[in-house]
Amino acid sequence: MVDHSDDPPSVDPRPAGRSYIGVSCSFVCHDGKGRVLLHLRGPGARDSREVWDSGAGELAFGEDFEACVRREVSEEFGATALELVQVGVANVRRTSGEVATHWVSVQFAVLIDPSEVTLAEPDRIGNLTWFDEGDVPAELHPALPGLLDRVAPHLGWSATRA
Repeated sequence: MVDHSDDPPSVDPRPAGRSYIGVSCSFVCHDGKGRVLLHLRGPGARDSREVWDSGAGELAFGEDFEACVRREVSEEFGATALELVQVGVANVRRTSGEVATHWVSVQFAVLIDPSEVTLAEPDRIGNLTWFDEGDVPAELHPALPGLLDRVAPHLGWSATRA
């Protein structure tokens, strides 16, 4: 990783009120026994409120993908990422009002210890629940079915959600 400690402070490149492209890392946390951790997006979530999601975060300048995932797992769920497996890359395009976003999402399956999980961002996350394959709710974030399909082989699940 390149040391950017002497760089000038960065400016948010996302123009307010205008469409933009960004890079994120999204992930599905699992317990190594076929269960996945999903959260209900709460009232403080940026968009897609009251649907189930896995986890994601914007890549910081100079940050490696794996470091982004480890940071986000800790920030969102209070847990340590024990094992990371990159499962794909996806284009996530959404529109909210007049603003369109295009996220390039680097995707991971992440093994965590369920005993470490806490609701670390209660303003953005309304609920945390472990699900088996047959129990995943229908009300999912639009990008989650494809990610679950990419993670499925690592969980012993079938890939039929997208």
